[in-house]
Amino acid sequence: MPDLPSAFLPLLLLSKLVSPVTFRHHRYDDLVRTLYKVHNQCPDITRLYNIGRSVKGRYLYVLEFSDHPGIHEPLEPEVKYVGNMHGNEVLGRELLLQLSEFLCEEFRNQNQRILRLIQNTRIHILPSMNPDGYEVAAAQGPETSGYLVGRNNANGVDLNRNFPDLNTYFYYNEKYGGPNHHLPLPDNWKSQVEPETRAVIQWIRSLNFVLSANLHGGAVVANYPYDKSLEHRFRSPHHRTSNSPTPDDQLFQTLAKVYSYAHGWMHQGWNCGDYFPDGITNGASWYSLSKGMQDFNYLHTNCFEITLELSCDKFPRQEELHREWLGNQEALIQFLEQVHQGIKGMVLDENSNNLMGAVISVTGINHDVTSGEHGDYFRLLLPGTYTVTAKAPGYDPKTVTVTVGPAGPTLQNFQLNRSKSQVYPVQKAPGRAQGNRPKQPREPRKKGLETKRHRGPA
Repeated sequence: MPDLPSAFLPLLLLSKLVSPVTFRHHRYDDLVRTLYKVHNQCPDITRLYNIGRSVKGRYLYVLEFSDHPGIHEPLEPEVKYVGNMHGNEVLGRELLLQLSEFLCEEFRNQNQRILRLIQNTRIHILPSMNPDGYEVAAAQGPETSGYLVGRNNANGVDLNRNFPDLNTYFYYNEKYGGPNHHLPLPDNWKSQVEPETRAVIQWIRSLNFVLSANLHGGAVVANYPYDKSLEHRFRSPHHRTSNSPTPDDQLFQTLAKVYSYAHGWMHQGWNCGDYFPDGITNGASWYSLSKGMQDFNYLHTNCFEITLELSCDKFPRQEELHREWLGNQEALIQFLEQVHQGIKGMVLDENSNNLMGAVISVTGINHDVTSGEHGDYFRLLLPGTYTVTAKAPGYDPKTVTVTVGPAGPTLQNFQLNRSKSQVYPVQKAPGRAQGNRPKQPREPRKKGLETKRHRGPA
């Protein structure tokens, strides 16, 4: 990924003069200075990089926290937070800046919980996916009534309706047979999405993310996939929405409840004029959304993502930010810690070489994950006993019984032997960025045109 542009290098020198993150709104230049400041204060555990540019050329900055920044350590999971996807939904942006400051400060203070988190996790924080939209919304300010001003990017596109539609492909495969994970992208996908969307897709294809949350505003609820219903109906007096669970529905509900119950008031259910039991909802049960980011993560990569709606006001007043931080601080940390559950391990061949792209299947859950380029895999699971199979082309599959406890991930390595009947080269999972991908099957023809509609906050 691109290094930091030389134009902003002077900000690194100036960052020592920048005061600690305060509870105020940060325009783009302020955001950049703040990220540089945190990196300068904690250079041994942070890396600041960008994944691309917005339509207007603003860099999409990511701040990484790790005990070995810039390096994937085998068996150490990758997790990410994405904020400000809609430019006028700004609380997530401010919370992620505050979280960055908090992680750095508490690490320096030898907070044992934060030390363990950073030593055992690689955390990536993208405070603003839509910096162009934010600047439009910020120029208007929170006092005016333009509810949607700044929501879209500079081309007028809603970035959470801009990812390739893999749900239709999955529903087809579920009915007629086909892969249940790492669904392929159309050959021309890059020309069909916005620069910000393209940058995020390339980012999540380049790292083996395990867990993610996308921070929004306009409601207070933890929303989990699928966002798109099979019928793709919209909330209206004449149409009922329908629950659209993933094969990992219980796991997603648990992840959503972790955030909701650690949050100051989300779990109470009554917020912003809506009621959500336990403060959580299935996305399609609330309203159906096509081409969203959380469904894309689940269907194209190993990453499990939920969407966090964090404030009734999309652009809360500055004096409300401190209260919002206090309400979200514990939840933000607890959610990161959830990446350490289920099973993980190495997939090796008979000579102890790493096998990339090996498929890990759990009996009874129709969603597989794959091993990364270092041969390690991560499979989030709730406590229980599972039958797990590892397989790779050209190798005999291996099946084991694994018990997952509540205290942390169970280590389960696999060593696969070459098949004596047929020998094929190991193929890399389609969702990985490195190397060439095998030719992908054509996406099934869709019936009719999908209706576009503003669905509210997400």
